[in-house]
Amino acid sequence: MPTPAEPSRIHRWLGIIVPRVFQGVVNGRAPQPGWLPRRWVTVVSGDVDPDAGVGAVWLVWRPGTAEAETHTALMELCGAEWRYTGGGGGSDGTLPAGRSAVGGPGQIGMIEIGGGAGALSHADRLQHPHSIETAGWVGSHELQVAAEVDHLLVGKRRIEVPAHGSLIVVWKSPSTGRGGTRPLIVAVGRDGSELSRIGPHDSLDSCTWAELRDQ
Repeated sequence: MPTPAEPSRIHRWLGIIVPRVFQGVVNGRAPQPGWLPRRWVTVVSGDVDPDAGVGAVWLVWRPGTAEAETHTALMELCGAEWRYTGGGGGSDGTLPAGRSAVGGPGQIGMIEIGGGAGALSHADRLQHPHSIETAGWVGSHELQVAAEVDHLLVGKRRIEVPAHGSLIVVWKSPSTGRGGTRPLIVAVGRDGSELSRIGPHDSLDSCTWAELRDQ
């Protein structure tokens, strides 16, 4: 079991690693850089919304060991510089199992919502330090997407689905006082047809709801 000092040590390392990993995401490279051994840190997915000035990285610290932890790191564009602004983590350091079709192991719907992280915008608070009420919300979610899905539409953005089907999506919205509002997420098939969608306040996608109604 990690000692009380372990979490702070991990976060110090994340503060060093995440900005370098995220720069690769911004430049369109694969999330896992060649200089970072997977046995130390496995980068599952990264996402960036350049128009909103926000990004996120989903990674697993020391996968396959007793110290394994999952972390979501948030990034924001503060002025001309991308900054690591925190995030969230958990003791479940299990790597995604792989991609299944709907109804297969671990895949009930087209889009499965997992964990994530969120916080008031650090960039907004820097810009308006005396008016925290005006700060927006930066949110993220880990998704598991079925094998039938070619890509996602997250708000106005198109996001490709990696071969393993696990990805993180990030967004920025006005703060509601209890968080933010996730954009509509639509799953699109290889023929361009809509397969399913999950709304801002839904926990299950429309495919899953249809299956439940038919039972």
